[in-house]
Amino acid sequence: MAKSSARDSIKLTSVDELFSTEESRTDSQREKVLEIPLSEISDFPSHPFKVKADEAMLEMADSVNQYGVLVPGLVRPKADGGYEMVAGHRRKKASELAGKETIPCIVRELDDDAATIIMVDSNLQRESILPSEKAFAYKMKLEAMKRQAGRPSKNSAQVGSNSFGKESREILAEQVGESRNQISRYIRLTELKPSLLEMVDEKHIAFNPAVELSYLAEKEQQDLLKTMQSEDCTPSLAQAQRMKKLSQDGKLSEDVIFSILTEEKPNQKEKFNIQRERIDRFFPKNFTEKQKEDLIVQLLEGWYKKRQREQER
Repeated sequence: MAKSSARDSIKLTSVDELFSTEESRTDSQREKVLEIPLSEISDFPSHPFKVKADEAMLEMADSVNQYGVLVPGLVRPKADGGYEMVAGHRRKKASELAGKETIPCIVRELDDDAATIIMVDSNLQRESILPSEKAFAYKMKLEAMKRQAGRPSKNSAQVGSNSFGKESREILAEQVGESRNQISRYIRLTELKPSLLEMVDEKHIAFNPAVELSYLAEKEQQDLLKTMQSEDCTPSLAQAQRMKKLSQDGKLSEDVIFSILTEEKPNQKEKFNIQRERIDRFFPKNFTEKQKEDLIVQLLEGWYKKRQREQER
């Protein structure tokens, strides 16, 4: 009986394993690039980066049409079949616009947190990133990093810290080249209503006032948006700070928002605006804003002196 158990415990080497080389065994474990049908790849859940069919995308589609996708995407297998895109959403869109049916991808087993971190990191390399994209990307990555770090020991007061005692927010700040405070300010933008956040992306609302407005309750943000649209105005930083304070004190109503937004701002008394398209055609293309302003003032001074001389005759 003992001999039978000993024989059962012995693992016999298969013929394929017996004749395989170390190189072939290593190669079998190496990640490979596969051509995967676009129809089998779904987008990453809550992907925070916008994939638009803009001019840059159309140029990418032309490149894909001529040369193919030069850098493979990264996907992970889904439990119910198919794949989920981790890195390469823009390449996938460009391939679709170019009429391709497949895209080269590396298939990698990744858990949710590892996939989230790779997805965010691969997109943060882009030159132009909208505030809303940074906001949700930083939030998603920070939450994933905290889960990876696990709960702190009983002697540690830091939630989401690694073995070196650094908080996840501090590590993220170092990785993306922002301060911890700036990371927090970007994440605050995720508390804005989508319509207001879109105005931040379009530069109708400046970043600093937007952070202050993110502390307003949902109903207050809705009243703010309605007033901004009806009065065609946006809050300054000082106005946003006042509304935040009034909101915290429970004193911010629609009427109060209206009175704050419709008050005359100090800089409105000093500015005189001229539509750019009315004057740009008169200046050389390489003129700076300062040179344009100086020339306008110079011409006005000449016109004023001439008018004074005519009146003295």
